[in-house]
Amino acid sequence: MAMHGKLRRERGLQAEYETQVKEMRSQLSEQLRCLELQGELRRELLQELAEFMRRRAEVELEYSRGLEKLAERFSSRGGRLGGSSREYQSFRKEPSLLSSLHCWAVLLQQTRQQSRDSAALSEVLAGPLVQRLSHIAEDVGRIVKKSKDLEQQLQEELLEVVSELQTAKKTYQVYHTESMNAEAKLREAERQEEKRAGRSAAAAPATATTEAGPLRKTSLKKGSRLVEKRQAKFLEHKLKCTKARNEYLLSLASVNAAVSNYYLHDVLDLMDCCDTGFHLALGQVLRSYTAAESRTQASQMQGLGSLEEAVEALDPPGDKAKVLEVHAVAFCPPLRFDYQPHEGDEVAEIRVEVELRDEILPRAQNIQSRLDRQTIETEEVNKTLKATLQALLEVVALEDGDVLDSFQASPSTESLKSTSSDPGVRQAGRRRGQQQETETFYITKLQEYLSGRSILAKLQAKHEKLQEAINRGNKEERQVPWTQYTQRKLQKSHHPRPSSQYNHKLFGGDMEKFIQSSGQPVPLVVESCVRFINLNGLQHEGIFRVSGAQPRVSEIRDAFERGEDPLVEGCTAHDLDSVAGVLKLYFRSLEPPLFPPDLFGELLASAELETTEERVELVSRLLAQLPGPVLVVLRYLFTFLNHLAQYSDENMMDPYNLAVCFGPTLLPVPPGQDPVALQGRVNQLVQTLIVQPARVFPPLTLLPGPVYEKCMAPPSASCLGDTQVEGLAGENEPELEAGIPVQEDALEGVVEAVACFAYTGRTAQELTFQRGDVLRLHERASGDWWRGECAGTRGLIPHKYIMLPEGAEKHMVGQGLQASGELLSSPESLLAMEFIHRPEPSTPPGGPSGHRRHCLVPTSPERHVEVDKAVAQTMDSVFKELLGKTAVRQGLGPAPTNSPSPGPRSPKPVGCSRLGKNKGFS
Repeated sequence: MAMHGKLRRERGLQAEYETQVKEMRSQLSEQLRCLELQGELRRELLQELAEFMRRRAEVELEYSRGLEKLAERFSSRGGRLGGSSREYQSFRKEPSLLSSLHCWAVLLQQTRQQSRDSAALSEVLAGPLVQRLSHIAEDVGRIVKKSKDLEQQLQEELLEVVSELQTAKKTYQVYHTESMNAEAKLREAERQEEKRAGRSAAAAPATATTEAGPLRKTSLKKGSRLVEKRQAKFLEHKLKCTKARNEYLLSLASVNAAVSNYYLHDVLDLMDCCDTGFHLALGQVLRSYTAAESRTQASQMQGLGSLEEAVEALDPPGDKAKVLEVHAVAFCPPLRFDYQPHEGDEVAEIRVEVELRDEILPRAQNIQSRLDRQTIETEEVNKTLKATLQALLEVVALEDGDVLDSFQASPSTESLKSTSSDPGVRQAGRRRGQQQETETFYITKLQEYLSGRSILAKLQAKHEKLQEAINRGNKEERQVPWTQYTQRKLQKSHHPRPSSQYNHKLFGGDMEKFIQSSGQPVPLVVESCVRFINLNGLQHEGIFRVSGAQPRVSEIRDAFERGEDPLVEGCTAHDLDSVAGVLKLYFRSLEPPLFPPDLFGELLASAELETTEERVELVSRLLAQLPGPVLVVLRYLFTFLNHLAQYSDENMMDPYNLAVCFGPTLLPVPPGQDPVALQGRVNQLVQTLIVQPARVFPPLTLLPGPVYEKCMAPPSASCLGDTQVEGLAGENEPELEAGIPVQEDALEGVVEAVACFAYTGRTAQELTFQRGDVLRLHERASGDWWRGECAGTRGLIPHKYIMLPEGAEKHMVGQGLQASGELLSSPESLLAMEFIHRPEPSTPPGGPSGHRRHCLVPTSPERHVEVDKAVAQTMDSVFKELLGKTAVRQGLGPAPTNSPSPGPRSPKPVGCSRLGKNKGFS
């Protein structure tokens, strides 16, 4: 077993040795191939250089002729910089007028000189340089061949030495094996001899007299002779093994030295032999080329110097000023657009009427906040723009530096590299791509900056006009008598639409059948929502993009389903997002949708057309297939969206953003198709409809029906219809009392009131106070507001959050019974309306809900007033009678269910007003 293990180890070592020798042979073959490849590379390089020189000579000659023709052509006809215009002629007569034209004149002069120099350079390149490169190629091929033969000879000698090493190793292994076997036999003989000697010593006393004594002595002698024989054999084999080992070690050292010498010295010398004279001859050729180029360039230095001076004199601001001066007619700002009144209208300024004040004040505040945000955004874009411009100029300057470096010719090993592997070329390509990306980013940021600056200018102009109008309106409001103000506020009061039942479902139903059954050309939900957004939300930021409160959306939807119009009153600007959500919900829930599924594919195909005219024509032809009532609603909707997009500076909803909001709503993707892949074309189609509604939909002459009006007024009592108003007036006519004078609903002097509830002002004009604070009231601003002060600060105070003193309240009630012209806006009418339509008393914010028999309201920090429920019932009947008389007298129909109030959207503290009135009557 030990012998088999030794054989396996020896075979492993032998295989490793053979593998090493095999790798060495492969490496030597690769060296020969590389040496031959280098020779081929040099010859190809020289051939390419010679071909380049010939082609360059042809190019230089053709270039010389082309430059001569070019200079003559532009010198004779004067170029095409400006045609024959008078401005151009003035520039041509005085080239120094524009720094760029001066550079042009110097460049033409330098071009003629360069033409002559190129002709001389062509003669040098096509003659001596090409011939010299051919000689160098022949020399390189001959030297490389001889060097290759020499290297093959050296490799053969090296392999012979390696083969001798392999023979010495095998001899050493054989003798070492024999030595080990002789040593093993010697050790075995010695063990046998020791065993015999031991037995003989133990058995000597007992066998002294026996006859076997002489026999044992003979055996011992034979054993000792065997040991001596094997000892001599072992020494002989050991000597041979030592000699073979010495030869193997000597041969090993010799081979290692030969390999090291070959790889470290011989190969390098052979490479130098292959390069003999190559770099020197190539350098001489390139120096000759450099000298020729230098002589050519030396004759151009004077022209280049003149051109450099002209380039240094380039003045972009000066040229821009000169161009603007010469072309003053084209660049002079046009005259400002003057206001042209229509048919004798003498009003030439923005008027802030009482009815428009609630719209203009929030709009001015919205524009102010939009101005602040847009200013910050524009400044950030400007910073980014300047940084991008600096980076772009640095990249351009760096690329120009590389162009200058490419003209420097230096003979070195870098010339052997191919153009595709040149790191400078790859780096230049990356810089070029980076420059293009930077240019694109710069143009994008410039567009954003210019657009933002334009938006800032427009918003600033609007804000200044609105601010002037608001200030002017405040002055006029202080001068308007209270009676006129109350009458104007009375005209603004809203009245709800009467309830009615529809024969067809509104949400989730067929719109065409609903229009036919209800007689509404535009469904009430569409008309009312559009009117509400027109009056309150054209400037609302993110309209149709921000989701409304779901409970409020459901509440408004249910009211429309019952046939009511919840947007006539009861909704404020806080409900804008919810109203917009109701409008989108209505169109999204229609079954079938407005755009039939069978036209979906053809409509999307129109979005792929390139020109707008083609898209509009195709979409108009497709939409003509829809029923007339549907087209009327679509025309109404998209005309409204077009108007809404005109306020994108303030609401940030341009046509594309609106298309993103209404695309999935109006054109749902049919089942079985990919919504993600088609959504882009859907948005493009909806954007076309928003931008071009007048061209897509039929005009009023071809399709009669309601048309969206940009300027709308709040709904008034006419919403009820003339028949209902006359009926209400006829019922209460016998109870009219004539001759009642109209008096102002304001107290003489200053009145102190107590705050029933805490209130936080929403604007700078509204006061903030806590429960129990003493407030000083100066005059009535409206039916819901007082002008007064709290802790020395003047402002508006909500009427329903305070309680008046006893005497002042009685005085107000007495005047309120006579002031029939202001009854609907007075606190008594508000109380009566709430007792008629809301019999259950409301609790203040934070208080318990349900009926209460007694209500304690603080009239001062130390006193409470207790009002019984019977008194409230008595007052209820009195105010019902008052309300009926006054409503018939004013012709306003029934009182509204809820009094509009500009206060915050919180439960109205009705209980406070009721107790004030109860205290006066009791």
